Amino acid sequence: ILKRENIEGLKDYYNFCNGISSSPYTKETLEQWTKADAEARQITLGSIDGNIELDEIIESKIETSEPWVLIGGPPCQAYSLVGRARNKGNSEYKAEDDNRHFLYKEYLRIIQQYSPSIFVMENVKGILSSKVNDKRVFDDILIDLTDPDSALNRVGKGFKYRICSLVSEQVFRAGDDPKSIDPNKFIIRAENHSIPQARHRVILVGIREDMSGTLGTLLINDHVTVEEAISELPQLRSKLSKGKDSAERWKKIVKDQLCSLAKITTDKSLSNELTNTAYEIIENGTTGNLRFPKKGYSSECRSYNSNLIREWFSDNRLQVWLNHETRGHMDSDLGRYGYAAVFAKINNRSPKGHKEFDIQGLKPEHKNWESGKFSDRFRVQLKEYPSTTITSHISKDGHYFIHYDARQCRSLTVREAARLQTFPDNYFFQGNRTQQFHQVGNAVPPYLAYQIAKVLSDFFNNIK
Repeated sequence: ILKRENIEGLKDYYNFCNGISSSPYTKETLEQWTKADAEARQITLGSIDGNIELDEIIESKIETSEPWVLIGGPPCQAYSLVGRARNKGNSEYKAEDDNRHFLYKEYLRIIQQYSPSIFVMENVKGILSSKVNDKRVFDDILIDLTDPDSALNRVGKGFKYRICSLVSEQVFRAGDDPKSIDPNKFIIRAENHSIPQARHRVILVGIREDMSGTLGTLLINDHVTVEEAISELPQLRSKLSKGKDSAERWKKIVKDQLCSLAKITTDKSLSNELTNTAYEIIENGTTGNLRFPKKGYSSECRSYNSNLIREWFSDNRLQVWLNHETRGHMDSDLGRYGYAAVFAKINNRSPKGHKEFDIQGLKPEHKNWESGKFSDRFRVQLKEYPSTTITSHISKDGHYFIHYDARQCRSLTVREAARLQTFPDNYFFQGNRTQQFHQVGNAVPPYLAYQIAKVLSDFFNNIK
């Protein structure tokens, strides 16, 4: 809003980011911040009050007679593999009684009532295999999206939609048999589109049948690695969650643990690398900050292989790195993180479960540790590849998001996770660190969203 209505007012935001002022707005920009605040709503879809509020917003903000795009998607908990695994452990759970399977109909209601020119619906990959009463839910979703009037048994404008893929030429139309198409062709693999993260999501684009033209597809680009994404950020040590937190104590703990593990392991190359790492631990000993000065701290900058992505991240108006602060780790986890990162450096993969963590001092105090269910309990984000999927679980612990640089011996910061999600550096996450991680993990990668928007924009421009 500031960029559209009050470009000069951006200085207020940057003064806040750089720590010059305590508020992101002044009286000169209060109007725009009030508008922005009003745009973010917490509405319970499906409730009477929630639907009334949502309808009022759409009717006041959108000229539905003009081309417009609806973006969103139903909650994913009922479809996600993790959520379904939890449900299997509940003997009383019945999929047909779980209303979350059918919340997509709240999205469908908006389509039926307001007839957007295009809609974009996003969800987890598990939606393709989720079943209710042994029937694939995705089949019903496809059929319903093509003909909202029939799906909801309502009289409307009679519009139908064709459902298109953003990564293939596959199209599903009203009357088609869902078994005639390949659901996997609706999966977008973010790492193929300059996102430094292996995030796989189902994204459907519905185009109203009266809109002629062919939807383009996302460009396939070279993979962007974790190292390319985050190596520019200053090196940090982890905090210590117990006892006195100091650089000297941290260095001693890490050095002692890595040297101890080097003596125990029977793998000679691993032993040598653990010893070398123990004596190469970063020297500055800083743990970062919510606003971390850009000047005066070291990093190992490797430029992006895409100029566009490089420009996407950078903002010369920032004098600080935002949200680049480490979390505290237990002494025992420091050894595990360091060992895992060294193992990954040598083997180009993370150590797998109890069989490769079968060293005195590494084994966690977990009764099911050797069950095989925790093979990826300690996962290093390999520097030469895109990261694994950044999820909100990163807020709980760092075990799945270990930094590849064993000399830093830690999990990722919010800013590092945000870069893997392609948030621009000027996006300042607020709240406590748990809330910040949730905001990062629950997001769609902004650069992927930008690319999708570009495809839709080109479609509109072509039909004009």
